[in-house]
Amino acid sequence: MRAFEPVLRAIDEHVCPSVEVVRPGLCLFETRGPSRYFGNDTALSQAVAAAVITALPDADPSDATGCSGARLPIRIGIAEGPFAAEIAARRSSDPDHPTIVDAGQTPAFLSPFPVEILGRPDLVHLLRRLGLRTLGDLAALPRRTVASRFGAEGSRVHRLASGTEHHPVRPLLPPEELEVREELDPPEERVEPLAFVAKMLADRLQEQLSERGLGCTRLFVEAESEHGEIRSRQWRNETSLTASAVAGRVRWQLEGWLTGEDEQRPTAGITLLRIIPTELHQEDGDQLRLFGGPTDGDGKAAAAITRLQGLLGFDAVYGADQGPGREPGHIRLAPWGEQRSSVPPTSKKFSLRTEHTPLPPWPGRLPAPHPSILHPEPVPVDVVDRRGKTITLTERGVVSGEPARLINGRRTFAVVDWSAPWPVRERWWDPAAPPETTRLQLLTADGSARLIAHRHGRWWIEGEYE
Repeated sequence: MRAFEPVLRAIDEHVCPSVEVVRPGLCLFETRGPSRYFGNDTALSQAVAAAVITALPDADPSDATGCSGARLPIRIGIAEGPFAAEIAARRSSDPDHPTIVDAGQTPAFLSPFPVEILGRPDLVHLLRRLGLRTLGDLAALPRRTVASRFGAEGSRVHRLASGTEHHPVRPLLPPEELEVREELDPPEERVEPLAFVAKMLADRLQEQLSERGLGCTRLFVEAESEHGEIRSRQWRNETSLTASAVAGRVRWQLEGWLTGEDEQRPTAGITLLRIIPTELHQEDGDQLRLFGGPTDGDGKAAAAITRLQGLLGFDAVYGADQGPGREPGHIRLAPWGEQRSSVPPTSKKFSLRTEHTPLPPWPGRLPAPHPSILHPEPVPVDVVDRRGKTITLTERGVVSGEPARLINGRRTFAVVDWSAPWPVRERWWDPAAPPETTRLQLLTADGSARLIAHRHGRWWIEGEYE
């Protein structure tokens, strides 16, 4: 957020004051008024790029340098709806060539993109199994059919895929008493004590919303210094913001202001914090699935982790996710709850993206569930058939016989069941590419399941399932 703060300030001052922050690195605003003012969408994009590059003077025409010194590309996209606008921004090569989707062309623009771009892994896996590989395939289905099969989530992704995205709930006018504020005496200049106050305000706001059965998807955060300096931001999210999420956003905003460039910092301590919900909806709760899916225990665990994150800080609690690559050990850590999200649109939206593009699909990668134990170094083993002959692979990646025993040193395990092998061939034209690998899963008589791989002419245990 410290690196992104100069970008938001430049757009606020030179282009449009009503910028909505989705998360650090991604913001959006409606283009209807600004586009008329600057002449057209192209001129508006050029004005935004000029303002951002001026705010970040070390940037070259296609990159911006954040406060941390890391080079972050500026990507600009204009389309109907935040989802399409964000994808358009990802497609942008540089600020001088923004991706602009003309009115009415959003469905055609979205059609060729893979369903993975929806950012919902469980649903995407099911869509793939049903033969729906692109957003166009999904959009071609009747909406009522998708809604009856997948419920509210299916209806939502169908709207995204078909380019008819709109807010899934009707916003309500927030009553005046829902504003929460805290005056600080004496003024406070440190982020940590202010974050504690922000958590207190967020809890108070959440309590008021819960009493009324409401959820908040957009809010306005304002901080004022002792000398009257004010820094305000509008934040929004696709789903209802929890107390921890609200506190985290207030913290990001305060860190961006208090620890930014010297000339932009407040000249005195903070004396006032205000949080105002600006978009509310009736909170209907979550319906748990009858079979599978999240359980009540999962919800309690998530609540405990979220509480821990609220106490220790947003970046103090991490969750694991699979990173790029086809190997089972490609794991990346991200702050708990951090995920890609689309934003409910109200009209044509502008998206400015200064973060790395989400992971593309990796055909041939290990399917879920993943092994719970990964060996730092693969363990060499032998796999033999009923006659004791070593199992090999044909040129087509087919096993030479039915695996019967797994031999690991002096221990032998009877094979009860096994999966079909799947080969992974990467950059076959490159002599320095990883060796050709074929993987399969084995279930042995002791109840254990293992992921084994064949490379360099022999078998290796890569991971184990518990």
